[in-house]
Amino acid sequence: MANQPVLPAPPRRAGPDHLPALLLGSVFVIATCGLIYELIAGTLASYLLGDSVTQFSTIIGAYLFSMGIGSWLSRFLDGQLLKWFIRLEIMVGLVGGISAPLLFVLFEYVSSFRLILYTLVGLTGILVGLEIPLLMRILENRFEFKDLVSRVFTFDYIGALLASLIFPLVLVPQLGLVRTSLFFGALNVAVAAVLLLRFEETRSFRRSFLGVVAASLLFLGAGFVYAERIQVYTETLAFQDQVIYSKSTPYQRIVLTKNSRELRLFLNGNLQFSSSDEYRYHEALVHPAMQALPRARRVLVLGGGDGLAVRELLRYPQLQQIHLVDLDPGMTELFRRNEMLVALNQRALLHPKVQVINGDAYQWVRQDTTRYDLLVVDFPDPSNYSIGKLYSTSFYQELHKLLAPGGLMVVQSTSPYVARRSFWCITHTLQASGFHTIPYHLYVPSFGEWGYVLAGRNGHWRPDAGPLPKGLRYVTPQSIRQMLVFPPDMAELPTDINQLNNQALVRYFEEDWGPYTH
Repeated sequence: MANQPVLPAPPRRAGPDHLPALLLGSVFVIATCGLIYELIAGTLASYLLGDSVTQFSTIIGAYLFSMGIGSWLSRFLDGQLLKWFIRLEIMVGLVGGISAPLLFVLFEYVSSFRLILYTLVGLTGILVGLEIPLLMRILENRFEFKDLVSRVFTFDYIGALLASLIFPLVLVPQLGLVRTSLFFGALNVAVAAVLLLRFEETRSFRRSFLGVVAASLLFLGAGFVYAERIQVYTETLAFQDQVIYSKSTPYQRIVLTKNSRELRLFLNGNLQFSSSDEYRYHEALVHPAMQALPRARRVLVLGGGDGLAVRELLRYPQLQQIHLVDLDPGMTELFRRNEMLVALNQRALLHPKVQVINGDAYQWVRQDTTRYDLLVVDFPDPSNYSIGKLYSTSFYQELHKLLAPGGLMVVQSTSPYVARRSFWCITHTLQASGFHTIPYHLYVPSFGEWGYVLAGRNGHWRPDAGPLPKGLRYVTPQSIRQMLVFPPDMAELPTDINQLNNQALVRYFEEDWGPYTH
């Protein structure tokens, strides 16, 4: 038999029409939406469960693993691939879209919240993981393989970049987690609608699918419109008292509640103060240190964006300058503008002696060249690594440089009764950073026993030596002396030093408080 000439394979179509561009555009939307769902789950988990590093780490791992499962499962999808792809877009939109409102609502009702959280994360990851391999199979006859891979992954990575930028800067502060989730769910479904209308091969199932698309968009749109009511409802379940203010900032969820007796501030679900007894906490934070500093002129407050510590400092007319550094402008603006809160802090953040700086204290203290007579360190408890670094030897050594000769620092140091190891770990870390320390404590009804540590470059000072301002409701020379006495169940015990490379304090804190929070 004569040899037959081998004919070259017909070239693949380069896709001059607009349809491949639509499919590549959908890659961009898939990547953006997928990462947004991942970020929402991590942020929501950190709000509700605490320890943001652990939550984000486990959720990212679970999400990527689920995407891998989805990619593997895509091999079993055959037949009308575009039909499968449109189905997946609708399913991703619904599952991802309802994830945030569903998790907020269920948090107060179910005991196995983590199971539901990771089920939703896993399901979303599997659906997103199915999409990209399926899309590449749809496009394989329109591009050369090397062009197909480069284009698909280029759009994928650009979408991921966009999501990572707009989520903290635009979406959380402007829309909040619930509306962001629903909006991007609707965006996924809208992609399905566009593909249904623009591809001829969808004619056989277009009508039935358009009905599903319309119903899905209506459902997600209604959720978007009523998102604030959903959020208020979930917070009504979470808090005993009436929620009078709530807002998500790029850094935290701020909630104010009110009853006939008190206002309460919660950050990420954790109580920060009650107006009925916050004076005890803030008087104890400020006045023992100021007793030892009758000639103080400059004060730096780190944290304390509510202005209540500043209120106590302003009782001393000799102070000339107070700098307050707080990460969240949403917090400081609230306590500058809200009438009830301005009355509570007595307009402290509006006082001409006070300068409010919104920034990361960990970075800011490295740039500050002012020397302060007093540093008031009023950070939240070290419940995660991002806060734990603010209790480390690295940070305390930087604060050591900011103290004027004879200056002092006071650090809020959690409960020496509930979190005994945590409290003494802070004390020992200050000592390892070159400070002489005096620990003390008092009882605050909303929190129980609460502790502080006074620290200075030398030990030639006393916290009960000077005059106290008039009008104090708790602190007296006698009460200060009582604060210095630790009974046996709060007495000092050995601990590790909290350093950046070990974050021992966060481990102690989780172990100490764990039985009371889970």
